[in-house]
Amino acid sequence: MIPVTSPATSSPTRPDAPAATGPAPAAAPAVRAVLFDRDGTLVHDVPYNGDPALVDPVDGARELLDALRAAGVRVGLVSNQSGIARGLLTREQVDAVNARLAELLGPFDTVQVCPHGADDGCACRKPAPGMVLAAAAALGLAPHECAVVGDIGADVGAALAAGARPVLVPTPVTRAQEVAAAPVVAPDLRAALHHLLPEVVDAAAIETTGRVRRDEVHA
Repeated sequence: MIPVTSPATSSPTRPDAPAATGPAPAAAPAVRAVLFDRDGTLVHDVPYNGDPALVDPVDGARELLDALRAAGVRVGLVSNQSGIARGLLTREQVDAVNARLAELLGPFDTVQVCPHGADDGCACRKPAPGMVLAAAAALGLAPHECAVVGDIGADVGAALAAGARPVLVPTPVTRAQEVAAAPVVAPDLRAALHHLLPEVVDAAAIETTGRVRRDEVHA
């Protein structure tokens, strides 16, 4: 695991922002797409949620995704939805929740959903690489040009199996062994994206600061 570092060892997006570090970025291909897990990563987790009204994005998600889009970085969704296989959700409900997510966070360039259960033996359910590979193919990219950001070990495993770059953003449900095994761990979504694309996140922070200051001047 690459441990969380203090701002002194990495350039954070704001003075009080914790950061994550990882392998030397100069040796790695440029990240051209970021594929996000949904529940617990982009939105606060509501188990087996089929109600669009309960979609509650994590802090800063819209700003960060807009910054990626503005920089030409593609954004995608890769989500296990075993509630469909278990009879707790319909595919229509999952699609409605995803549509509400897009209303709140902006459009996704690819949306991949696995409707299967853990015992179905499919190739798409994370930690299998199927959804990551399908997302990369849909975007016309190689898997190594993609990063995967998620909150559990299955997200990391899917990224590694596909040849993409993983960043784990733990939540209270993340197991300690998943954190210990992850190559890169970030304290929040902003730090995860700053690790992958520091220039993009820094530029967004500067723009946000400038906008706030302009608003204060005209208030």
